[in-house]
Order: sequence, then C-alpha cells, then structure tokens
Amino acid sequence: MLPHCEVFNKDGDFAMLVNSNQFIPLELETRPAIPTDAAAYHLNRKPQTLRVWACEENGPIRPIRINGRLAWSVAAIRALLQECT
Repeated sequence: MLPHCEVFNKDGDFAMLVNSNQFIPLELETRPAIPTDAAAYHLNRKPQTLRVWACEENGPIRPIRINGRLAWSVAAIRALLQECT
C-alpha cells in the first residue's frame, strides 16, 4: 500500500488524495509492475489467489519475480481487464 500522498493526472492536475487504505486507480498507475496486494485489488481477487497463480503457474497472468518477491505487470492487468469487459 502507499503512504499518504497526492496523485496527479497526466496533465499535472491534482487528481485525488491517496492514503494507506486506498490504491492508486489503475488508469493513473505509472509503475510498470505493482505488488500482489495492489494487483489483487484491481483484479477483485484475494492476494492469496494471485500467489497460487504464481506458484502453480496456471493463472491468466504471470508475475515477475524481483529478489524473491512477486510483481504484477500493469500492462498485463489492463489487458486482462479489457478482455473481460
């Protein structure tokens, strides 16, 4: 999760205030990959479900492993959500 911070849109205008109980909206996300808890939030799944996908390598998207931690591609999450709509 994120610390208390301000989020700005692509034009540099103030978009919203994020505190530790919220995630950045996917359309404002600028990181190439996000941690499991944020990915689970955007996919409306529990974090443990994504960990099972990673372990069994059978989910709709695959994580990137960075120093033993899972990171989920924002582009892959966006593509998956586009497929489902």
